[in-house]
Amino acid sequence: MILSLYGPDTYRSRKKLREIIEHYQKVHKSGLNLKCLDGEDLEFEEFKNHTQQASMFDEKKLIVLSNTFSNKDFQENFIKNAKDFCNSEDIYLFYDENKISAKDRFLKFLQKEGKCQEFSHLDAQDLKKWLKKEMAEYKVEISPKALDRLINFVGGDLWQLSNEIKKLVNFKKGEKIEPEDIETLVKPRIETDIFGTIDSIARKNKKRALELIHLHLEKGDNPLYLFSMINFQFRNLLIIKDLIEKHSPYPVILKKSGLHPFVVKKTYQLADKFTLEDLKKIYQKIFQVDLSIKTGKLKPEVALDLLIAEI
Repeated sequence: MILSLYGPDTYRSRKKLREIIEHYQKVHKSGLNLKCLDGEDLEFEEFKNHTQQASMFDEKKLIVLSNTFSNKDFQENFIKNAKDFCNSEDIYLFYDENKISAKDRFLKFLQKEGKCQEFSHLDAQDLKKWLKKEMAEYKVEISPKALDRLINFVGGDLWQLSNEIKKLVNFKKGEKIEPEDIETLVKPRIETDIFGTIDSIARKNKKRALELIHLHLEKGDNPLYLFSMINFQFRNLLIIKDLIEKHSPYPVILKKSGLHPFVVKKTYQLADKFTLEDLKKIYQKIFQVDLSIKTGKLKPEVALDLLIAEI
């Protein structure tokens, strides 16, 4: 039997890998026939030796091979000897934490001869479903606004989201999680280059702003998340700038804005680079582009480029 787990969402892929291994260990208790091999530099003959080793127990083998998508020699030999593995009772599990092209020859072979599961980064809707499911497992309710705030603060990083969920659950002790709980406990994942993007916009350097956005996209960050972060930042800039224009002292701004101190500090530093009127116009443009995304008139990637080009 051939199985394959692959994709950049390592939180879900590792969880699935762990489930498969734990199930195998419950059935085959000796532990002697479980092998984990790094396939990046693995010689096919060495792999074959592992498959041919006689077992002291009447157990099927589980051989986990990681990083084989970068080992072309191994792939070619495995495909040539496919009949020895495809109908075997032993389990050959290929695991890779990278995004694999749908045109990849070895992936096509694995899809044809076995069972494959891809773990791509979750889009906005699936991310919300995942969060609700995680909360349900803890038997804790979260308000829709708190859910949106948590995604805005953390993004699609399931590892960090999992940690933040545990923190919130322990803090609330069964009570409903509200937006103020997110503000209190969760440090926003606002990366330097998001602020750098806004700084570039302020300096009229749209080329640099677009470069920074596309670096995020190339890393696999969700375009809807990036758009929400830009929206979130300009909303905060508008709030902070309005308070500055009213000559509010910094401690008052910190209190009245209702924002996380980390957000206030970073936003306060950027506020001088915009006029209040500019921020109102930009926020109105963001609203219009957001509406175009939600009504299907613009794809999120195109919307990001258009937004930066027009503000």
